[in-house]
Amino acid sequence: MIRSMTGFGCASFEVDGLHFDVEVRSVNHRYLNTRVRLPRLIGSFEAEVRSRIQSRFDRGKIDLSVNTPGGGAPQPQLDVDIEAVRQYVKAAAALQAEAQVEGTLNVNTLLALPGVARFDESEIDVELLRDALFGATDAALDQLDSMRCSEGEALERDLQSRLGRVGELTHSLEGRAGEVQIAVRARLRKRAEQLEQETGLLDSARLHQEVVLAADRLDITEEIVRLRSHVEQFQRFLAGADAGEPVGRRLDFLLQEFGREANTIGSKGCDAPIAHEIIELKAEIERMREQVQNVE
Repeated sequence: MIRSMTGFGCASFEVDGLHFDVEVRSVNHRYLNTRVRLPRLIGSFEAEVRSRIQSRFDRGKIDLSVNTPGGGAPQPQLDVDIEAVRQYVKAAAALQAEAQVEGTLNVNTLLALPGVARFDESEIDVELLRDALFGATDAALDQLDSMRCSEGEALERDLQSRLGRVGELTHSLEGRAGEVQIAVRARLRKRAEQLEQETGLLDSARLHQEVVLAADRLDITEEIVRLRSHVEQFQRFLAGADAGEPVGRRLDFLLQEFGREANTIGSKGCDAPIAHEIIELKAEIERMREQVQNVE
């Protein structure tokens, strides 16, 4: 089964109250081109994330990003020491009673006193964060791979259908080739005989030789044989994809050969039916090339 190069996957994970979203997108590309964007907190894992992508895909432009609403840094927690507050309030009350000092304590004053409030900047467990990141990355890549496979199935069905039509046209051209050869030779011979009667200057042996050479130049048998071979090779490449082999570049090259043979047949300009079939053949080949651009 062939794989498309277009797909999307996503996953999320949470560590110590921090939420992360993983998204991965893929589009067609001549080679494998990966881009990884991570928050600063997990930036040290970029090489390992990139390696996970490269181990699973052979072609495509793949963008993976990890985002977190909090900016990717743990939010410090404010802790208030209630016992310290009680001691400050008790000390203030005693001071007022002993020294007859007037004044009141409010919340703002208490929070500003030493030992009452502090930020807890505890560190996140790096190993836990790493495992969660890789687990979510693998889940997103699984989704991406599944989507690429699904689209690949649709591409393969379309290519098989068009390949069948190319095979039909090749068979039809093959059937016409012999008839065209006979018609071309008869037409050339008739024209030459007319000239001989009019001028009396043509040699019969030379005439026969020229007719044969002219007919050979218009012969499309070799191109038909190569086209038929290309159809069989294309089918083998699709079968090779079932074994997990990336075949996109080989299919693209082979379709260039399809086009070259079709152009050669068309340039020989044999007859109207063949010309019409060549137009359809070229159209099918071009549609196949467009589809193959997205095959891994």
